[in-house]
Amino acid sequence: MPEMDSRINTIGTLPPRRRAHIRTSSTEMQHLFIAWIAISYAFALVLSYPPRPDPLGSSVIHNFMLSLLTVGVSFLLHELAHKVVAQRYNMWAEFRMSSSMLMFAVGLAYMMGALIAAPGAVQIYGNYATREQIGRIGAAGPLMNVLLALAFTPLVGMNGFLGEIGSFGVLINLWLAAFNMLPFSVLDGKKVLAWSKGAFAGIFLLILLVWVA
Repeated sequence: MPEMDSRINTIGTLPPRRRAHIRTSSTEMQHLFIAWIAISYAFALVLSYPPRPDPLGSSVIHNFMLSLLTVGVSFLLHELAHKVVAQRYNMWAEFRMSSSMLMFAVGLAYMMGALIAAPGAVQIYGNYATREQIGRIGAAGPLMNVLLALAFTPLVGMNGFLGEIGSFGVLINLWLAAFNMLPFSVLDGKKVLAWSKGAFAGIFLLILLVWVA
């Protein structure tokens, strides 16, 4: 979910959007990689519980690979969707991990088989941003998860590891989309609802339709 800096003024407009390459940095790439590995490992521990798993046991390794290709990829692309839309509005936008929350997530998963995932956020800075622009940036993440759920769907029902990837990929992406669309706290849904009740309802309806389908 995007993290909007207090310096963004919601009064006024930005210059017209211009197409540009995605701008990143070595710091952002490092943070994305560490968050990808850590959140995937935390999910692997949860999937291998109970009993308390061997941190290097075969079940954990299997679930770690599964999580890397589903949870990890879904998380990364959710955050990058926020980044791309923000940069189209000429804002500075980069992901920054939360080291303390990543360590907490792994520790809780190992000790209790539970997970609280708040690995970090896309930090966004700009001089001006309208309510619509903030809402569109927020909507980009859940919509990316809906697209990913559709992308994983052809693998559902296949035999072996590919079938596991498909089933878990669809499940985790629809869950991420629905959770992030809740209109509370710093979640994306609050920003989308503040922009457009129609867009808010439409995205929730889309998530429901994909789930039913």
